[in-house]
Amino acid sequence: MTTTRQPGGTPLPADERLARELLDGLAEAVLTTDEAGLVTLVNAMATELLPEIDAGTELARCPVAALTRAVTSGADRFDADHHGRRLRGVRRQLAGSRYAWYIRDVTEEHDRADALRAERSRTAFLAQAGSRLALALHRDQVLLAATTLAVPYLADVAVALPRPAGPAEPHARWIRYADGEPAPVTGLAGPALTSTVPGLAEALAGELAESGPWLDAPLADLATLLPPGFGPPGTVLASPLLSASGSAGALLLIRRPERAGFDPREVELAREFAARAGAALATADLHGEQAHLARVLQTSLLPPELPVVPGVTMAGGYRAAGDTLRIGGDFYEVFPHPRGALFALGDVCGKGVGAAVLTGRVRQSLQTLRLVEQRPLELIHLLNQALFDAPDAARRSQFTTLLLGSLARGPAGLDVQIAGGGHPAPLLVTADGTVTPVPVGGMPVGALTAARFAETRVHLDPGDLLLAYTDGVTEARGPRDAVMFGEARLRAALVSAAGQPPAALIDRVLRAVDDWLDGQAHDDIAMLAVAASAPA
Repeated sequence: MTTTRQPGGTPLPADERLARELLDGLAEAVLTTDEAGLVTLVNAMATELLPEIDAGTELARCPVAALTRAVTSGADRFDADHHGRRLRGVRRQLAGSRYAWYIRDVTEEHDRADALRAERSRTAFLAQAGSRLALALHRDQVLLAATTLAVPYLADVAVALPRPAGPAEPHARWIRYADGEPAPVTGLAGPALTSTVPGLAEALAGELAESGPWLDAPLADLATLLPPGFGPPGTVLASPLLSASGSAGALLLIRRPERAGFDPREVELAREFAARAGAALATADLHGEQAHLARVLQTSLLPPELPVVPGVTMAGGYRAAGDTLRIGGDFYEVFPHPRGALFALGDVCGKGVGAAVLTGRVRQSLQTLRLVEQRPLELIHLLNQALFDAPDAARRSQFTTLLLGSLARGPAGLDVQIAGGGHPAPLLVTADGTVTPVPVGGMPVGALTAARFAETRVHLDPGDLLLAYTDGVTEARGPRDAVMFGEARLRAALVSAAGQPPAALIDRVLRAVDDWLDGQAHDDIAMLAVAASAPA
């Protein structure tokens, strides 16, 4: 056996049979060409991957188009789809003008890369869908997001068919979005739709149906859901909009005939997307119910229209909290009687349904107790006892701050007697612009069975005014550094409105607070201003 030497000096075998065995054992195809561009060597893998090429073939004219282009253009690499395989070739120059092409089958590598890209795309789609659906707190917003997100990624047309919200909706309403449409379109589904569209009845029942071609079913059965000019659909996939309580509706994904049908991974993705949309729809329905309950409770807690009391001028101001689900407990009431009137202004601790219930209980208790007791200090003691006599008082641990006062007409103005239950002191505004707090004190009502309450008296001359308010006024926070409106700004607003009637003063304070808030969310605000009427 003869040998040759490589540049490093180590002998190499010159046995052609051994060389052939080594070449045929390689996992990549090897082609060599001579100075004329003719193939001189083809190993076993080359024969398997490129059966059209054998020794003597002019590589520049071989049947593999991508390889031919690379040879003629002098390129050192090529990629080609050949006989269902993905091939990648690299050229290396040998001695003289000879070349060797090393060609690998990268089909599996390419498929893995495609699968990874597809999985990343699906993950990104679900992440975007989750973010959009999580922000949708209303039923229509969820349906809009479900249809617009699905097109064109999942289908050419997406139709959401939620279950009717109640008996008032005998027919299901649908919302459709199609690729190329400027905006979603809505309509009513006919009674025959569920029995004619493949898989729709199963999806509405919460069952999973296989996607399938439209086949020869009459187009009229689906035409009302398709955009004008869409033509016969290709593949239809119906998925249930599942929630914890069952199916909340169905999502139809429709593809054109020229688009491939849904493969198993796409079906799985569509199911996951529909399930997320169903969960978002259930959340939106729950939010809607809570918002409706909050509106009903908030409406029931709105201050009543103030009665006419001879010798007394009054005005009230109220701003509900900006968040409709944060039901507050600020309130005021005026109860007229033959000698004048009783008034109450309070702020129940907490938010939500519990605060609403306690507010209603306090107001109803005052309505009843004032029939047997009209002295403020005695009445506030009775109210505290009534709250603790309630069946759930031991576990409720809620209370209210309260100002409870009586107004009595005098020969020159109003005599005001005020009992306090831990509420901010009312402010006396005289005609000359002097603003003075009227300290009352006392403990919150409903906090302790043996709570101590305080009482004070003040006289209002004609032109004087007494303002009672809740802490929502002074604690209103502006947009810059969340600084509170504060008592100093409240006093400044009162000074600027001194001498004006109660309604004008209340309006001036509310405008000052609104300007300070500049659109920011705020707590409930309640105010009551009383003054002696000017002599006739």
